[in-house]
Amino acid sequence: MRVPARVTFLGTGTSQGVPVIACECPVCRSTDPRDKRLRPSIFIEVPGRASLLVDTTPDLRQQALMYGIRRIDAILFTHAHADHILGFDEIRQFNFLQGGPVPCYANRLCLDILKRTFSYAFDGLPRLGGGVPQVQAHEVGSEPFIVDGVRIVPVSLWHGRMPILGFRLGSFAYLTDCNRIPDESWERVSAVDTLVIDGLRDEPHTTHFTVAEAVEAIVRIAPRRAYLTHMTHDLGYAATSARLPAGVELAYDGLVLDVNVEVD
Repeated sequence: MRVPARVTFLGTGTSQGVPVIACECPVCRSTDPRDKRLRPSIFIEVPGRASLLVDTTPDLRQQALMYGIRRIDAILFTHAHADHILGFDEIRQFNFLQGGPVPCYANRLCLDILKRTFSYAFDGLPRLGGGVPQVQAHEVGSEPFIVDGVRIVPVSLWHGRMPILGFRLGSFAYLTDCNRIPDESWERVSAVDTLVIDGLRDEPHTTHFTVAEAVEAIVRIAPRRAYLTHMTHDLGYAATSARLPAGVELAYDGLVLDVNVEVD
């Protein structure tokens, strides 16, 4: 069964965000709010079931305040690069509000890095002073999994030489930080209605799709609508969106999409 859900883009920028520190380029100086990009993350709300955060960016505190996030039932991690995990400590406030740990889902490599980077949250040692994030870690393999009745399909991707995860929830798929979709994953995103995919810039990059490469993937997947995310300051919203094919746009911080997700 599919039910309505809402996806909010908390951030659509790269690891540096936009504007970039000390940069005077036209996009960094732009007055268009759609050219202001925090680090990449989305928030998925399934009314009456679950509120799901994808990644804990260094901007998570700001993002939670800006978009009124008051509860996180689970966190889905795409991978463990700094721009996707360094807001991990902000989980503490949700532990306090919710009275318990927050389940976290990631592949084995990501979990290993999280446990090294935030060892104090996983080693079980008592500490004086401030609290530590309380989480329940779940390793994601190739099989779909259920979070509070919401079915989530992991999508294996490559970010350079790093194996990472995208996620499909019903008619919606989120594929950030990738430069290759392996053969076995194309079927997992077939027939999606709404696709979000990495589109870093026009110039080639070793770990990200260019705009042209993202459009090629979109054509193959053939969603009804598609959005690019994880964009550098090389891509101004208005100028870039104007040259994209019909049905393809740049995402922007604060964009809200209505989608349908699959539930038990």
